Amino acid sequence: MNTGATATVSARAGALTVLDGVAVLVGVVIGIGIFGFPPLVAQYTDSPLIYMALWAAGGAVMLVGALCYAELGSAYPNAGGEYHYLSRAWGLRTGLLFAWARGTVIQTGAIAAVAFIYGDYAQQLYGLGPQGGSIHAALSVVLLTALNIAGTRQSKWMQLAFTALTLAALSSVVVAGLLTDTGPAPLAPAAGLAADGWAGAWGMGMVFVLLTYGGWNETAYLSAELRNPARDLRRVLIIGTVVVTGAYLLINLAFLEIFGLQGLRQSQAVGADVLRLTAGPYAATALSVLVCCTALSTINGTIMTGARVYYALGRDLPRLRALGAWNERGQTPVRALLLQGAITLALIIFGAVADNGVQAMVAYTAPVFWLFMMLVALSVWRLRRIDPDRPRPFRTPAYPFTPALFALVCAGLVWSSTLYAGTGALVGLGVLVLGMPVIALARRAPGRPG
Repeated sequence: MNTGATATVSARAGALTVLDGVAVLVGVVIGIGIFGFPPLVAQYTDSPLIYMALWAAGGAVMLVGALCYAELGSAYPNAGGEYHYLSRAWGLRTGLLFAWARGTVIQTGAIAAVAFIYGDYAQQLYGLGPQGGSIHAALSVVLLTALNIAGTRQSKWMQLAFTALTLAALSSVVVAGLLTDTGPAPLAPAAGLAADGWAGAWGMGMVFVLLTYGGWNETAYLSAELRNPARDLRRVLIIGTVVVTGAYLLINLAFLEIFGLQGLRQSQAVGADVLRLTAGPYAATALSVLVCCTALSTINGTIMTGARVYYALGRDLPRLRALGAWNERGQTPVRALLLQGAITLALIIFGAVADNGVQAMVAYTAPVFWLFMMLVALSVWRLRRIDPDRPRPFRTPAYPFTPALFALVCAGLVWSSTLYAGTGALVGLGVLVLGMPVIALARRAPGRPG
């Protein structure tokens, strides 16, 4: 699940340097999530030290997971990504079940989560009443789905511009936070800790942290573009992880300096609140505009890529062939976009009646997301076992401990998000189960995909 800024790579094979790869990785990971998830992480920690430790641990998990994906991406380069890895390792039906989950839970839940973050900031700019944030969220999905149906595409320069806006917003918050001391509020007991206990609270805190780090799996798709994949991919991953982790640690230190842990828990639009306290309402308004632009960019990119999952299902499942229709004029899968938009709007309605729309969407998506991430981690071991002669330009260091560690982390996150996330988690898992009869309609493949 990626809540970072969407980035598109278009390059000749072997044309990307290490610096190019690091720029892509950082651009993909750092995005809108850092303006929405820190208050939720703060609700599940009882001290600033634990809060910062979770963000540091998130960087370590990002690196371990990225190393596993790097091996899969270099050995099995394919536009299908996880769908392809899971199909090869565990069979076509597992791959199709992942496609179902991505289309009905993971991707649509991610779109709705980012839409709610956008809605919180848009509400700061133009209030629409008590449910204004949800209304803004729904409007963003409707309008951007319509743009994609019309065939509208974001150009490369505009996408880079949105990424630059994100980095500008982050920089302004870091500078404001580190140079200002507003006297943080007294610390109250963490609500999440009181309700769920230490293990459950920290587990849910890590769920939100890792969603903010989301997007590192895109590094697997860089392998074919780097000049020397076996050497350069490792460098891209290590340098990119250090840069992203450093940026997130700095901005969270700024949040703690400004608000304290208690004030951070209470913030609804944390970036705007920082500048409102330190630089006045006009600066807060300017930052809200920047965050809204970044969020719209992320929503648009996620809508565009997410619809391709339904399109793939339509091609692979004969009885869902209607979803595989392609509009040649606009170069878009119109029916897939309409279905995705309808599911996302239903999730926004579900989130609107919950106490916190972003938290409801995370609860809905997290158990299913981490379940399939665990299967991808185990795919490293499985594919080495059933396909030992496959050339692997990049091999995961410290195998088999690295993929085993990542799989255990994923299993722990499935456990935490299922037990402690509430009704939303059960709804997400229920939708996954509903996909099993649909997958049963698939034809038997003559063999594993190549």
